[in-house]
Amino acid sequence: MRSIVTGGAGFLGSHLCDLLLEKGHEVICIDNLLTGNQRNLEHISSDQFTYIKHDVTKPIYFGDKIHYIFHLASPASPIDYLELPIQTLKVGALGTYNMLGLAKQQNARFLLASTSEVYGDPLVNPQSETYWGNVNPIGPRGVYDEAKRYAEAITMAYHRYHGVDTRIVRIFNTYGPRMRANDGRVVPNFISQALNGRDITVYGDGSQTRSFCYVSDLIDGIYRLIMSDCTDPVNIGNPAEMSVLDFAKVIIEITGSKSKIIHEDLPVDDPKVRRPDISKAKELLGWEPKVELKEGLRQTIEYFMQ
Repeated sequence: MRSIVTGGAGFLGSHLCDLLLEKGHEVICIDNLLTGNQRNLEHISSDQFTYIKHDVTKPIYFGDKIHYIFHLASPASPIDYLELPIQTLKVGALGTYNMLGLAKQQNARFLLASTSEVYGDPLVNPQSETYWGNVNPIGPRGVYDEAKRYAEAITMAYHRYHGVDTRIVRIFNTYGPRMRANDGRVVPNFISQALNGRDITVYGDGSQTRSFCYVSDLIDGIYRLIMSDCTDPVNIGNPAEMSVLDFAKVIIEITGSKSKIIHEDLPVDDPKVRRPDISKAKELLGWEPKVELKEGLRQTIEYFMQ
């Protein structure tokens, strides 16, 4: 089995490369290192692994057979896609187009890493795959939300029109080792602030909710999905919902930090609730998260302390 992972030097991509190698795949990692980092791959010594520095918004061709394409390439944190709006839109549009074209040429199975952000600031909670979302297409977050919504649309178009064998995973908040300390997401933000004794910044009153899935659970769900027969989008995430304020208190408890919680203005279009309905994943993939939040956070904090 020969698999391509775009964005393979990123947080999720590098963990996916690890799992595929464990499963016996030959893995080709493609990443232009815009937000990825080769340090995430330094532990890999397998001769079944190849890294190619390439921007997937430009075409790439392979003569040898490719069986699976996992398209994870994209800026994926608020800091990234607010600083890189054009690149975010291009990788969602041109990058997905190029990888779908490769999948069509190779007759390979294609998986798109989509996101819970396709639901925007949802008016229903929890969010099921049948919910169409509440997205501001011209707001600052729209570059990411709409890039992923377009990527889903072109993926389904290639599936219906060209018969490409496709899968779509909608990824909810995921955390774990190899997250970047400065990527702007709530988990690394709070951990870094707590470990350094700085005030923990909670936006708004902290009543907005998130649900946190440990990276090993998420990657297991992605692998189960691409090996399944399900061509419709599937939520993969942890349905255990908690407020951002309560989450900050958990981080302070686990780290033993003396940090205080301070409040700042809520960013534009920041989702008020975020919780996946994982009924489909349970039924079709036999998947649900296993790692408890505090255990996953301990492992993540250990990584940040290195």
